Amino acid sequence: MQPASYAARRTRLDGLAISLILVCCAIWGVNQVVVKLTLPDVPPLMQAGLRSAIAAALLWALAAHRGIVLLSRDGTGWPGIAAGVLFGLEFVCLYIGLQYTSASRLVVFLYLAPFVVAIGMPFISPAECPTRRQVVGLCAAFVSVAFAFREGLAASAPQQWLGDGLAMLAGLLWGATTLTIRATSLAQTSPERTLFYQLAVSAPVLLAGAGLSGETMAWPPGTLALGSIVFQSAVVAFASYLGWFWLIRHYPATRVSSFTFLTPVFGLGFGVLLLGEELTPGLAVALAGVAIGIWLVNRR
Repeated sequence: MQPASYAARRTRLDGLAISLILVCCAIWGVNQVVVKLTLPDVPPLMQAGLRSAIAAALLWALAAHRGIVLLSRDGTGWPGIAAGVLFGLEFVCLYIGLQYTSASRLVVFLYLAPFVVAIGMPFISPAECPTRRQVVGLCAAFVSVAFAFREGLAASAPQQWLGDGLAMLAGLLWGATTLTIRATSLAQTSPERTLFYQLAVSAPVLLAGAGLSGETMAWPPGTLALGSIVFQSAVVAFASYLGWFWLIRHYPATRVSSFTFLTPVFGLGFGVLLLGEELTPGLAVALAGVAIGIWLVNRR
């Protein structure tokens, strides 16, 4: 039997939820910069695999300390494996796709995920059927993100269609992961167990992908590489994902997912601050559009 706190589900986003979502989006935005800086030392799939493996170990230690059972025969095994496979394949598609298309194009297609959640949730929970206003808000946020990346969208490269297709598939997989969690027994289990399934299953998937693609890691790793892996493991894959699955467990998935449109905008902002990239008027316009879209999705 789950604790009462797990059984509670809110119908609207409160201040705690919005604050936690904003923190997650900011972390995921800066993570794009961190991954980019680390690529010369640690290739992408290996980065993702190592962070999943280390974060799974951290989560196991936390669960042992708090007396949380992560593995038991309670009907969550197969749904957990399915969610973990979807989670791992999402990152395989993302990082392979980066070899064929630009990051700006890829991130736009990735954020088809909120639409997947909005379309799928009415079949799981009729109470979360999106209204016409919410659909308009999702479209406004997506168009705003696409506008911010319009230069990347205008670029052309050989086999770009393959990278774009993989990015779209990654977005579908992300949305499918969220729907799997809400539609199965994972919706009634703890966020710690849900996250552990994803990390423990995705780690071998990602590391196997790194091996099959011939990725090699510089040895011994430098200070930047070590710091990056620690950040990606402890902050991104452990802390922020744990917060994300807690949000999906306790709040309407469509409303929560709409805020993820802020992630690429945060990524652009951190690129300006940390990499010295140009701050353009398009970024300000995109941020305003995303804010309007999120307001339409979540307003009373």
